[in-house]
Formats: sequence, structure tokens, C-alpha cells
Amino acid sequence: MAEAVPSPRIARLAGAMYLGTIVLGLFAEVGARGSLIVGGDAAATARAILADETLFRAGIAADLAMLACYVGVTALFLDMFRPVHAGASRMAAAFSFIGIAVLAADTLLLLAPLRLLAPSPALATLGEPQREAAALLALRIHGDNYDVSLVFFGIYCLMLGCLAWRCGFLPKAIGALMALAGGCYIFDSVADLTAPTFARTLSPHLMDPTLIGEAALALWLLVFGARGTPGRATRMPQAARQGHRA
Repeated sequence: MAEAVPSPRIARLAGAMYLGTIVLGLFAEVGARGSLIVGGDAAATARAILADETLFRAGIAADLAMLACYVGVTALFLDMFRPVHAGASRMAAAFSFIGIAVLAADTLLLLAPLRLLAPSPALATLGEPQREAAALLALRIHGDNYDVSLVFFGIYCLMLGCLAWRCGFLPKAIGALMALAGGCYIFDSVADLTAPTFARTLSPHLMDPTLIGEAALALWLLVFGARGTPGRATRMPQAARQGHRA
């Protein structure tokens, strides 16, 4: 039985949603929060957020839209790669959904600075410096939880890379880039969580392969769809055929 090639429509939809995930995530982390959080300066960060609260809230909205896109991407990839290996496709999707759930819960912490910095009788006993410090702490914990989610996303990208390598309807180079992206996510996030001093010595370019790999996969699917290799009829493993029939 020849390997099933996803329809161009489904493949391009997956690519468009994946590209949306990347763009929205970059806007939220870099364009919105990255321009407002001032290092370890709680007072300056508070002033920046209050001066452009609309941008800060836009970052939260972008996070929610990104998560919605990633749910769609995960569901589409689950079906696209099921014929390659049903068990691996399901396990990869499970890691992705766990990462999405962690990041969705983490988004709640972004509301804390807005509550802490707004005038409120309930916080009247706290001085302004204390509220600013608490707001920055919430943002830092959000960053820690983001690292936790990236461990699961890293495993997802690694497994996705292996499936893309084997699938026959994507270039093997994209599979290799996705596997490398997953490894970078895992290494960098685990280092941040378990050895922060060591993590600060790592090159800022360590995460470059994550953007390259994910963007390559998204753009290939969006532009070219999924194409079978000419003259090649790859046979599905028995387990995958059974899973596909199920």
C-alpha cells in the first residue's frame, strides 16, 4: 500500500496556521512584552506597562490566538502523519497539547501586573514599590512557566522532525531542521530551569534553529503543500496501517 499523501488543501491550511502561530508568538513575546519589560527594573517596567497598556493587552490577545492556531496545527499534523506511524503521531500530539495547556494556564499570570498596578482599594495596604515588585515577579514566573511549556513543545518538534524525515511527502532537510529545533528547545529550556547560571553563558544564537526549522516547515506546506516523492511508493509499517484503518 502506497503511503498516503495529505491533500494540498489540508497541507496548506496546516502551513498557514503554523505560520500564524510563529508570527503571533513573536509579536507577543518580542513585539509586545519584549518592548515593555525593562530587565530587572520593576519601577521602569511598571511605568512602561501603564504607559502602553493597550500594547501589553494586545500581547495577551496574540498569545490566545497563537494557542488557538497551535491547537489547529496539532490536530492537522496528527492526521497528516498518522499514516507514517500512528503511535508516534498520537504521542507527539499529546506532548503538544500538554505544552498548550501549560502555556494557556501561564497566560493568567500576565493579568497579574495589570491588577497589581491598577488603583484598587484591596491593595491600598501595599506601597507602590511592593506592587511594582510583585508585578515583575509575576512576569518572571510567567517566563519560567514558558520554559516548562517549551520542553513539551521541544519534544513535539523532535518527534515531528522524525515523522517528517520518514514521511516521503516533505524534504528530509525539513525533518532534520525540525528535529534540531526540538533539541534546541529542550536543551535551552532545561538549562534555564535547572542551571540558570550556566544558561546565561549560552550563545543567544542557540535558539536560531527553532525559528529556521519551524518557519521552513510552515512555509513549505503553505507554498508547496505536501508532495509525494516521484517514482517512490513507500510502504507503511503494519502498525501504521492498522492505526490508519482504525
